[in-house]
Amino acid sequence: MGFGMEGLLRRLPIRGRILSVAGLNTAVVFLLTLLVLDGAKLLNNAWADLLEVRRTDRILASVETEASRLQSLIHRYFTQPNPEVLAQIERTRASLTDDLAAGSRLRTALNDPTRDLAQITERLVAGFDKLRAVRLDISRIYENEVLRSASDVSGLYAILESTLRGNDGLIVPALAKSREVFSRVLVAANGYYLTFSANSAQEAFSGLDTIDRTLPIIIDLAESDLQRTSLTALRERLASLRDGLLRLSSAFDQQADLLRDAVDRSQDEMTAATATLIDAIRSRESSVQNRLGYTLNQVYWQIAALSIAALLLIALFGTAIARSINKPLDTLIASMDSIVQGRLNDKVHGVDARDELGVMARAIEVFRQNAIAKTEAEQELRASRDRIEAAYADLRNAQRSLIEAEKLAALGGLVAGVAHEVNNPVGISITVASTLARRSADFAAEIERGELRRSKLNEFATTSHEAAQQLVTNLTRAGELIQSFKQVAVDRSHADRRTFDLLQATEQIVASLRPGLSRPQLTLHVTGRPGIAMDSYPGPFGQVLTNLFLNAMTHAFEPGKPGSITIDISEVDAGTVRIDFTDDGRGMDETTSRRAFEPFFTTMRGRGGTGLGLHIVYSVVTRQLGGQLTLKTSPGGGSRFTMVLPRTAPRALAAE
Repeated sequence: MGFGMEGLLRRLPIRGRILSVAGLNTAVVFLLTLLVLDGAKLLNNAWADLLEVRRTDRILASVETEASRLQSLIHRYFTQPNPEVLAQIERTRASLTDDLAAGSRLRTALNDPTRDLAQITERLVAGFDKLRAVRLDISRIYENEVLRSASDVSGLYAILESTLRGNDGLIVPALAKSREVFSRVLVAANGYYLTFSANSAQEAFSGLDTIDRTLPIIIDLAESDLQRTSLTALRERLASLRDGLLRLSSAFDQQADLLRDAVDRSQDEMTAATATLIDAIRSRESSVQNRLGYTLNQVYWQIAALSIAALLLIALFGTAIARSINKPLDTLIASMDSIVQGRLNDKVHGVDARDELGVMARAIEVFRQNAIAKTEAEQELRASRDRIEAAYADLRNAQRSLIEAEKLAALGGLVAGVAHEVNNPVGISITVASTLARRSADFAAEIERGELRRSKLNEFATTSHEAAQQLVTNLTRAGELIQSFKQVAVDRSHADRRTFDLLQATEQIVASLRPGLSRPQLTLHVTGRPGIAMDSYPGPFGQVLTNLFLNAMTHAFEPGKPGSITIDISEVDAGTVRIDFTDDGRGMDETTSRRAFEPFFTTMRGRGGTGLGLHIVYSVVTRQLGGQLTLKTSPGGGSRFTMVLPRTAPRALAAE
């Protein structure tokens, strides 16, 4: 097929080439399907014949088994007659009839032998019915003739024995001997009826013969008319007993003949017929199996030959189609590699082709042009990104400056409040000291003039003592304020981690915040249990309380109205504490509370608010202190900031 086939295929679009391969495959599959369907039809017929043969074989095996069982049950019934055996015979007979009916419905050429088996079975069943009639005659003869005669004979013997009481005549031994022989005859007759034993019948007839021979002698020895009459009747009843036994023997012979002719012979015929059928079935099965094997072999070789031819044709045709696609496709791949490696100046070949590969070549050429444009755009984008990153860095620096300014503003407010609070005791101390200095100078002048009186001395001592107490009180107050502010300022400036008492640190922070209560109507309270040790950062914690305090002073309270701020400290569990910062001011609406912790969000835009106070609080609590912060507020219902902090702050978050 070579290059001529490839050139011819290049005139077709790729879709047409692929469809041609699909059409060739479809044709091959269609031919294979026809072969498979034809072979399947032959195989189905052969398989159906094989299944029918095997089913017939199973039916014949069941017929043979049921026939043998029926024969055995019939013999058992006539040796041990009972209703259960009779019921089993009826069930076996019905099962055998069903098997024969199923065999007659098969499509095999064995219908005639099957009907012969059915006729044999009917003869067997008819013989069984005759046997049951004979069996009824045997029972009737035994009960009406044998047993009744034997009962009469026993009664006559009893009458004769009653006439011999107290008599020692010659008839006594002979009569006793005759009665003993009759007992043996009765036992033998019963045994004959129950076991069909010829010995028992012979013994019964022999005993009757013995009694018949001795009976004339006994009659001659009779001593009374009653004895002679009884003995005569005894002879007649013994004759009836003999006749009954003879008729019983004849019935037994008839039963034996029926068992031999109607049952056993039918069974033998059925066995022979079944064996013949089984041989025929075996022969037919072998023939069907050979036909099935031949059909399988024929279908296999047909499919194999067609498959090999189709594979060769498809391989050659597919190779030609693949070559007509692979060569230009390799060229396109090389062009794509050049574009990927950045050699955008290499032109794409095959853009003038009219098939799908030409469309792809033109698309790759467009991609190359786009890549060139993209490279130029990326260069411009990198320059723009550099400018944006610089602007973003400036913005971050400005944000950090604002946050630091907010912190310093809070610390400045704290310093102003503390300075104002310290000025009061220091001013009083200066006034008292000045007064005391002036009084001391007046007191020294009076001493020099010699005008000192005792009353003046007492007055000076009292005044000096009061002034000293006022100085000590006010300077101590100033020292305490300065010490609290010093600790808070140290914590705030260094932000070191240390162990501290939560309530004590809170009170120190609050002491530095109280000067910020510019209105006397406002109060600040701290409640909690002392002794809660924290391994955390007191400086950031003070920053949080300070920002919350300043936020409340700025936004929470109406001018001129009273209010209160409460800081409550409690333990949640062994490792967690809770701080509630609550005010009873104006509260916030839903929109404000939802955005309260956002950076740069404020309700006092243009009036000095930066919107960073609560954002700093949220960041310090959740990051450096490792806790959680929630806000619960409503318009007119005040605000509650709840902090849940670990007693041991996490080091990773603090470092971040």
